Amino acid sequence: MRIPDSHMHTNFSPDADKAATFEAYIEKAERSGVKRLMFTDHVDLNTTVALFQMIPDYTAYRSTLKRLQPSTDVELCMGVEIGYQPELHQAYDTFLSNHPFDFVIMSLHTGDGLDFHNGDFFIGKTQNEAYRRYFELVKDAVKRYDNYDVFGHIDYIIRYGDYATRDYDFETFRPIIDAILTIIIEKGRGIELNTSGLRYGLGHTHPKFELVKRYKELGGTIITLGSDAHSVKDYRAGFEEGLELLREAGFTHVTVFKNRTPEFIEI
Repeated sequence: MRIPDSHMHTNFSPDADKAATFEAYIEKAERSGVKRLMFTDHVDLNTTVALFQMIPDYTAYRSTLKRLQPSTDVELCMGVEIGYQPELHQAYDTFLSNHPFDFVIMSLHTGDGLDFHNGDFFIGKTQNEAYRRYFELVKDAVKRYDNYDVFGHIDYIIRYGDYATRDYDFETFRPIIDAILTIIIEKGRGIELNTSGLRYGLGHTHPKFELVKRYKELGGTIITLGSDAHSVKDYRAGFEEGLELLREAGFTHVTVFKNRTPEFIEI
């Protein structure tokens, strides 16, 4: 089985290519020999970022997938990427209970009410302070909230910030990263290997190798592989590199989800 892409965005995500339709991804999957598509569009409730204030109509979304399913042998699955904020537990629980999602990624796109992308979060912080605060927020999220399957791009913070380098010394942050990963493992959740960092010029995946290896050392088994594609051309981008990294870290299987239940595919 060719490994499905477990993190991808269609034109239902406001930051995605308008040409990234269900039909375009289906055509790409058929050509690639992939038997499952897992759509994971953005839902960022109560965001201060105007672009993300529009939430997809998931009743219509699901109806469209059901209409398209008979026309393809590719299994069409409905996932979602939620943007965690600590005051939104009940709102997200209600939202998730209203729709039969196959898979839920929890990510942080803002911290302390401040956006990462536009730089607000970094104002007045050194690089070390910004990254440490980010990991504190991740720890708080995984400690307090359970209604998700994997945590998305867990060192996502390095994409942003007006710093000379976009990287971090793993050993500097190892104690708090260990605490985060231990909570995730103990709660039966997982992380993703997000290959987008390779094409964003970071030179490595999210998370980078040291964190993936440490997750395995601590007993982590649930790890999905996703391109974080926002256009069809990036679908499954970086998968060869991602699979090699997983093998090097000691993983023998990659995880996919259906009906919020993990399945394991040998790599």
